[in-house]
Amino acid sequence: MAAAGQRQNTMNQRTRKILTIDIGGTNVKVLATGQSVRRRFPSGPSLTPHAMVAKVKKIVRDWHYDVISIGYPGRVLHGRLAAEPRNLAPGWVGFDFAAAFGCPVKLLNDAAMQALGSYAGGTMLFVGLGTGLGATLIVDGVLFSMEWGQLSYRKGTVEDYMGTRGLKELGKKEWRHHVARGITRMVNAFRADDVVVGGGNAKKLKHLPPGCRLGSNANAFLGGYRLWEEESEWRRSVSPDLTIIRTAGGRRETQEWRAA
Repeated sequence: MAAAGQRQNTMNQRTRKILTIDIGGTNVKVLATGQSVRRRFPSGPSLTPHAMVAKVKKIVRDWHYDVISIGYPGRVLHGRLAAEPRNLAPGWVGFDFAAAFGCPVKLLNDAAMQALGSYAGGTMLFVGLGTGLGATLIVDGVLFSMEWGQLSYRKGTVEDYMGTRGLKELGKKEWRHHVARGITRMVNAFRADDVVVGGGNAKKLKHLPPGCRLGSNANAFLGGYRLWEEESEWRRSVSPDLTIIRTAGGRRETQEWRAA
């Protein structure tokens, strides 16, 4: 009986259609199982959770989905929103997304969701350069979402210098300097096997810090799908080639990366 139940659960996972919602400070992007083209609409400081739900329902009305993954630009604790977003309207903490959408919903920090989609084994540090600043550490499949951007830095916070605000106020050259300095310090602190730099502003870097690879925003949707998989399922989808960074002469050098 137990084996039959397990087979049924595996079958349900394979046939379940997942809608992933990636909420950013500039845009909300969505993609569902079986679809190849992302859809989006603007977000910003006036976006409430009620408005987000209404707009998502409108642009995916011709898509079928059974469950939803939401990447949220703020702190998520034990699957619940723990703080209001800095770049959206208030009212998100305590909002019942499952009731609003009429189906099961899982919540994860937006940087953590992209990190989950980027993960290929071992110890990975993910840094998300977007409207704000996200950071996630995954160690042997265990995910730790961090609020690195809220730490004090110079006359403000790390996010003030490495987020979009810093890019606009400081200019690209100085912004790139702060990003490189910040990521290098994080890499030295955590000694990760793999360092991924993602988010919408990652492409504005002239050069990646040593030992880093460029992430893809599309990995947020893979992370949304993995959020509904059993850990044993998504672990089978990662690359077995985990030794991707070696140390030579005191310098970290990135070796050829084989995507899973």
